[in-house]
Amino acid sequence: MRRLIGMVAAALVLAVISPAGVAHAATRTPVVFVHGFGGGAWNWTTAADVFRAAGYTDNDLYAYEYNSYGDNVANARGLATYVNQVRSRTGAAKVDIVNHSMGGMVSLWYVKQLGGTAYVRRLASLAGANHGTTWAGACIAFTTCQQMYPGSSFLQTLASGDETPGSVRYATWYSPCDGIIIPYTSTVLGGATNNYVACEDHLGFLSNTTILSQVRGFMA
Repeated sequence: MRRLIGMVAAALVLAVISPAGVAHAATRTPVVFVHGFGGGAWNWTTAADVFRAAGYTDNDLYAYEYNSYGDNVANARGLATYVNQVRSRTGAAKVDIVNHSMGGMVSLWYVKQLGGTAYVRRLASLAGANHGTTWAGACIAFTTCQQMYPGSSFLQTLASGDETPGSVRYATWYSPCDGIIIPYTSTVLGGATNNYVACEDHLGFLSNTTILSQVRGFMA
């Protein structure tokens, strides 16, 4: 959630697509990673390594980047466009989504409000701010943090109806040691496979290879 000072963007190892990119067929369902507040594609370096160890290639792995400080409705629309680009590039009918922190809200808005259920096969949320977090009060000057604060109109809309709609399979990973998602149970989604992690801090979800291997297994 907080800015990841000291992490180097040059370490990016995921495939980054553009509308003009050359098409490459994915060898399996493509995975789209969605970072959290203040994050970026570099957050997923370890996750990419874990997925590659199971045979995923760069043509299967994609990282969506967005404006952490703007508007999560716009960010969700951008995700919809990005998913369509991945599908066009790879020829895949659907993608899998792995999100972290505020990326949970962006992903769920896409799925629930923008027709994403038709294009997402499985969705995994790591420490997702799926029902908001009071920590967002620390950055409340930004629209995204206003939307992330419990009780916001954004979250009220997101919570309406089925929390896990469509044929998409959902899973979450959450921990009482999170420290950023407050309460930590905010990540839990009704109808999802909710995985309790005994103790992991918020950013630790991004480098915990045990958890990331579980996510990879869920995608299998």
